[in-house]
Amino acid sequence: MSDSPTSISGTSGLPRDLGLPQATALAVTNMIGIGPFITISLMLGTMGGPQALLGLALGALLAFCDGLVWAELGTAMPKAGGTYNYLRTAYGANSWGRWLSFLVVWQVLFTAPLSVASGSIGFAKYLTYLLPGLAEGGVRLVAAAVPLVLTFLLYRRIRAVGTISLVLLAGVLAGCLWIIGSGLPHVDPAKIFDFPADSFQVTKLSFWDGLGGATRYALYIYFGYYNVCFLAGEIRNPGRVVPRAMLWAIGAVAAIYFLLDAAVLSVIPWREAMESSYIASTYIERLYGSSAAKLMTVMILWIAFSSVFSVLLGYTRFPFRAAEDDNFFTAFGRLHPKGGFPTVALVVMGLIASLFSLLDLREVIGSLIASRVLLLFLPQTIAFFVLRRKAPEMKRPFRMWLYPVPGIISIAGWLGVLATSEPRSLIFAAGTFVVGSALYGYRSKTRGEWPFEKVPA
Repeated sequence: MSDSPTSISGTSGLPRDLGLPQATALAVTNMIGIGPFITISLMLGTMGGPQALLGLALGALLAFCDGLVWAELGTAMPKAGGTYNYLRTAYGANSWGRWLSFLVVWQVLFTAPLSVASGSIGFAKYLTYLLPGLAEGGVRLVAAAVPLVLTFLLYRRIRAVGTISLVLLAGVLAGCLWIIGSGLPHVDPAKIFDFPADSFQVTKLSFWDGLGGATRYALYIYFGYYNVCFLAGEIRNPGRVVPRAMLWAIGAVAAIYFLLDAAVLSVIPWREAMESSYIASTYIERLYGSSAAKLMTVMILWIAFSSVFSVLLGYTRFPFRAAEDDNFFTAFGRLHPKGGFPTVALVVMGLIASLFSLLDLREVIGSLIASRVLLLFLPQTIAFFVLRRKAPEMKRPFRMWLYPVPGIISIAGWLGVLATSEPRSLIFAAGTFVVGSALYGYRSKTRGEWPFEKVPA
């Protein structure tokens, strides 16, 4: 099938207007966001030195293995909603899969806004480099305003959104390439690998806890590779486009992140970098002066805005798909009469993101990772194996390379992430699970659905 036709309809009225360039751009802008520019200091702090780059490598490995899971599932079921469809198919649309898929949609109402909020908070923090007099209250208000602006921009047809994503990608790549290009002449392995004396005490639990923390921050900056699966119902020729867009994005972004960190740590000693709130601006200021640093800050703001733009776009399709199947609140199934995009999901998630943007960045990232792993990634990877056994005849335009090794690595990785998560993050994730399950139970009982459906006499 050619990528050129645009008249093919997507799932349930969603037009298939995205080709490979747009899908790849959305994946890359979703991954290359403000993340690496606000987490370098946090990552270094988890292990007290540049050995935290091990977490960056582990995060890339886990993202690639999990990307192979998404690629197979996404091309086998190219519909809006991604994981929602995979769980219903694997566990049964009218049994356990109904409950699990409801929970996935429920957690998306919180984790997607958490992801947007993290970018919005980063946006506001970098803005203080340009506006040093901005008080803490002003920073929080700016962060809360960003999701509202995003909602306004996304309130339009997907074809226009795809075009916007290409424009945003240009700014994203320009900013990253500036940092990498300016830093390469200064790369100094002695500074990059300036490990403290007690860096690799692998027999101590603190080493593994620190590595787990560094990996969590790495996953945060890699998250977004799967976004194209949420938009599969709007992608032309998804069997070819989805895996290519996703795996190309993972490889390219991993390389960019390693080069970024190498450049920054060669110019700014890691002990100083640990304390920086706007490290990219400080980095450029160190090399070229304050005027250039202000320009870089503007580009970082562009990058931050671009990434949360893509995040909010992709996740609004989750509750829409569930509402279509009558497995979520009906209002979320509404499409704009002219633009053909989910209106209620977009507005609700934008408002929640605005509220979350008032919180602390560490808490936002920790709660995001724990909730997403517990209620989305881990159940989905298990569902992948269930479907391989349950439906071997299913058409799979893309099949996992080196099966089953990447899937096993994914499950082990997700369990490790949960085991090293902060207690407050786990409480938030568990609370989301409990409240969502209670809502599902109440809704199912009042509607006479599984597990409360009446058995015919």
